Amino acid sequence: MPYNFLKSFERIDEILNASSAYEELDYIPKRDKLTFTNGYYVKCNAIFIDVRGSSSLPQKYRRPSLAKLYRSYISELVAILNSYEECKEVNIVGDCVSGIFEAQKKEDTRQAYESAYTIYSLVKALNYKLCRKGISPIKIGIGIAKGRALMIKAGYRGSTVSEVVWMGDVVNEASNLCSLANKKYASSLVIGESVFTDLPDTSQEFFKKEKQVSPTGYKNIYHANIHRKDMEKWLKDMQAEKPCSNK
Repeated sequence: MPYNFLKSFERIDEILNASSAYEELDYIPKRDKLTFTNGYYVKCNAIFIDVRGSSSLPQKYRRPSLAKLYRSYISELVAILNSYEECKEVNIVGDCVSGIFEAQKKEDTRQAYESAYTIYSLVKALNYKLCRKGISPIKIGIGIAKGRALMIKAGYRGSTVSEVVWMGDVVNEASNLCSLANKKYASSLVIGESVFTDLPDTSQEFFKKEKQVSPTGYKNIYHANIHRKDMEKWLKDMQAEKPCSNK
């Protein structure tokens, strides 16, 4: 429909003048509870997965190969996140895939962690399959943080263009931790202190502790390369049967 700037200004005033009292919840409500005027502060785990060096990929791959790579990569990351009952939202922005998990109990955090190491093994398997097609491998970074986020509905009222938007320190932290993985640290997974403390001792022992500068000073973060055993076995069996090395 045609754009009317006077109507636009009215909508801005309506939004700016609306009450900003948002309900505090320890769980993530269903999407249909959201309107264009309400919102919820919720406890959650946020996970971000991003491809390293993605800006150079168009020069590295032919377009048909790049399209196949992105489709297979994004398809299966979404499949993994979507398989967890406590994952309530999955978003795709370019080659970055993110998910929002419940955080009411430690098991919810462990589901987010499990999704991360499943994704790590998935990308290793994908790289093997790319190798078999003569396509160069990719690297990813994964970040997980736990905290509170503001959940709102944003978009153009009266149209079908709307989306749930997640804002807050937990989302920013997960994104920042993701940016450290396979960049500053030679590990694909970087997690925050709150996530680390929810993990069992048998998982914690794989991580290396670091001090990271934050707006509030120094804080502990943890990084590691963790794989899923059954997927790793499949990959080793395939490499033994049909070796492929594409560095």
